[in-house]
Amino acid sequence: MGPDRPLLTYYDDATGERTELSAPELGSWSARVAALLRDGCGLTAGGDAAVLLPPHWQTAAVLLGAWSAGIAVSFRPWSTAGLTDPPAPAPDAVFVSRRRLDSWLEEVPAGRHRFVLGLEPGLRPLAEVPAGYRDFAAELVRQPDTAPAYPELRPGDAASPDGTTYAQWSELAHEIAASLGLRAGDRVLVDAGEHEQPLQWLLAPLVAGASIVLCANLDRDALDRRIAAEGVSRVL
Repeated sequence: MGPDRPLLTYYDDATGERTELSAPELGSWSARVAALLRDGCGLTAGGDAAVLLPPHWQTAAVLLGAWSAGIAVSFRPWSTAGLTDPPAPAPDAVFVSRRRLDSWLEEVPAGRHRFVLGLEPGLRPLAEVPAGYRDFAAELVRQPDTAPAYPELRPGDAASPDGTTYAQWSELAHEIAASLGLRAGDRVLVDAGEHEQPLQWLLAPLVAGASIVLCANLDRDALDRRIAAEGVSRVL
């Protein structure tokens, strides 16, 4: 896949947003997240972050950036009916969407560094930041888009607070990709409402060498047009 070709294209049919990122562009945003955690927050490899975000291009940057910085990630999809059993002790960092924060304020885990994401088109900052949180968009644009060289990650390092390693996540992602028949060069359209786990909408396509068309609030009436316009080869 060429560096200028889209790796992740995000649609929100409720707002009309379309954001397209090449591999270098997604890498740049991920590097900013890594710098935010390592340099902005002072976290080191082995730290942990709770990610309470829906499928979104910014979520992809948070996940990939955290993992590249050696930060273990726990992920809970939007549809989870409550946030029982929060990480204990409190995670080093929390990333939560404004919508989720408004809905489940009392159940969002405490953390030393807490970031709220408006998930607005164009990475617009929030008009009002909830007390105790920092505006992710405003913080992110202050970070360098090339992360410093961090110590090399090892396959046996923990990628999740429960001890699941990078190697185990990779194996799971490859198994899912194989079960879905994903292949290198595929252009995969993903209904964000049906596939909220990042293993499905992000990691499985990436390990297969596929690109992603991630659709939130998918307009089924526009599906055929989108498949044709985006050159989609697989639909999940």
